[in-house]
Amino acid sequence: MNLPNKLTIFRIILVPVFVVVMLSNLKNSLFISAGIFALASITDFLDGYIARKYNLISDFGKFMDPLADKILVASALITMVELNLIPSWMVIIIISREFAVSILRAIASSNGIVIAASKWGKAKTISQIFAIMMILLKIPYSNIVLWIAVFLTIFSGYDYIYLNRNLFKNMD
Repeated sequence: MNLPNKLTIFRIILVPVFVVVMLSNLKNSLFISAGIFALASITDFLDGYIARKYNLISDFGKFMDPLADKILVASALITMVELNLIPSWMVIIIISREFAVSILRAIASSNGIVIAASKWGKAKTISQIFAIMMILLKIPYSNIVLWIAVFLTIFSGYDYIYLNRNLFKNMD
């Protein structure tokens, strides 16, 4: 197994650690959770960078890397709802968009089409990571960044569906 795939697996392993720390009654649980989340987010950047730079792109990585990202972000957001740090309706929008785009990619894949990450999808991911980090660290105006993340989530979902609307024309 190559290094990018090991980093992806490591990110998935960090998810339950993150959740347990978040839900613990440790004195600095949010701060520690922010560190774990930051480490996991850095592995996301690193695995992609290493895979592209050293031509280590694999089918496993193509499938598991985005899945690991979704698991990490969804776990963070759901845990934050549990702790009353963010409203559930925002999390529902974000997770629903992830399901919709994943289904769209599955439909495309069944037709031999690969839907690459768009600039709006990347902006959505970055804004979600920043929002989560800011909320965990209790940085002022984190709610504004969360609103931006929700907006980019909706817009990028629309963008993916609009740009690939032809996939729905031949569905029976």
